[in-house]
Amino acid sequence: MAGARTPSASPDSRTAPDTGTGPDSRTDPGTGTDPETRAGADARAAAEDALLAVRAAEGDEEAFAVLVRRHAPALTRLATRLLGTRTEAEDAVQDAFISAWRRLPEFQGRSSFGTWLYRIVTNRCLNVLRARRPAAPLEAAGDVPAAEHTTSPARITEARDAVRELREALDLLSAEQRACWVLRELDGRSYEFVADAVGISQDAVRARVFRARRCLTQALGAWP
Repeated sequence: MAGARTPSASPDSRTAPDTGTGPDSRTDPGTGTDPETRAGADARAAAEDALLAVRAAEGDEEAFAVLVRRHAPALTRLATRLLGTRTEAEDAVQDAFISAWRRLPEFQGRSSFGTWLYRIVTNRCLNVLRARRPAAPLEAAGDVPAAEHTTSPARITEARDAVRELREALDLLSAEQRACWVLRELDGRSYEFVADAVGISQDAVRARVFRARRCLTQALGAWP
């Protein structure tokens, strides 16, 4: 890939429709999709990703653009949860895609391409968190879902306050504690997946999640 032009990982790709094939996609309980069907769909998506990654490694920019569109939404959600601000998250994801393009020859298929991307984004976010002194100011709680017209202003304010308090509490965690807690508790990932993404053992993940839960409980007063 020497001399190849790096494909654009522009903000437009971050807002591309979520195809449901990224590592963060979830089956809607209302669809009734059984685990075997979901597992089959995941396997097909992983196989498609692997073929696209091979083509991209050979210099096929369109193949890489497909991978960007497919995985950008899930990765941006992850980065936003880790960093707390949409702007930083989008920058981290764009940097991660540029890094992924350059490192495609290193992808050996030992894990799915989506997992490989998760690892790159997580590491990028960890570097940002470790360098953050003091913690970055919190943005307005833009992640609160749009309220129904029947929702009272008081309920909307209460929801936004809860999000803001959680973000402030997350800023008290170390970078690895925050990454482990977000991946495990918000993304619902297995300990094996989190260990692979963060680059530590499963026992270390369990310890960091435990300490993160304890810290958040103390900071928030009561945690379900």
